[in-house]
Amino acid sequence: MNSKFEVFGIKTGIIRSGDPIADRIIAAAGPVCGGFEDGDIVVLAETAMATAEGNIVDLSTVTPTKRAQELGEQFQMDPRTVEVVLQESDSIVGGIPGFLLCMKNGTLLPNAGVDASNAPPGCVTPLPVDPDKSASFFRNAVKKLTGKDVGVIIADSRTHAMRLGCSGVAIGAAGITAVIDDRGRSDLFGRKLEVTKRAVADNIASAAELVMGEADECTPAAIVRGIGLPIGDHIGVETIDATECIFMGTFHKGHNDW
Repeated sequence: MNSKFEVFGIKTGIIRSGDPIADRIIAAAGPVCGGFEDGDIVVLAETAMATAEGNIVDLSTVTPTKRAQELGEQFQMDPRTVEVVLQESDSIVGGIPGFLLCMKNGTLLPNAGVDASNAPPGCVTPLPVDPDKSASFFRNAVKKLTGKDVGVIIADSRTHAMRLGCSGVAIGAAGITAVIDDRGRSDLFGRKLEVTKRAVADNIASAAELVMGEADECTPAAIVRGIGLPIGDHIGVETIDATECIFMGTFHKGHNDW
């Protein structure tokens, strides 16, 4: 296995609804890194994947409900966007001007992942409907088209509590273990680790974001090579209940939906 850790940004041009995203990325990977190798981990931007899958909402077709209008006024947002966020959310926790803080599929995120960045004018792009399924589809497509066994991460960018800026986070995965449990291992002084679990997929997503960018780079994918992570039949990214989360758990007793 390649012993050198490398991250290659894969430029494809604009991805449009219905585009064969696996074909596009496979073709673009050849000139950049010689194509795929066994053991590579492919990181795909959620917006590109959702767009290729046709998960785009034209705001001109959205009629905001009364609740969306009220939240839009309260948080200085287009009520049509708020309506899409409400439809994508399991619940609304709160918000600041321009953003609603939402629970979706066991995770806490701004605007339920609904994003206007890199969406066609007048449109917003929700997250892929089933990110794990999307990751599995792409992994199988690469295997079929190239014969290579790779891991796949669907990545989003997120802010973190009390920190400025965004970093990558995995919202879907196939072929790799997203979280590695280090409990029971010894530290430098022989003490057993009791709570440590490494968010491997999130860390890989953040490394990929360094070469993918957030603006007009047209780099919706990255290939991470040489990390040595075993490739297998694992699917999914683990979440925990709000009561187990140090951030959400602290406020859980006083939690009410808006």
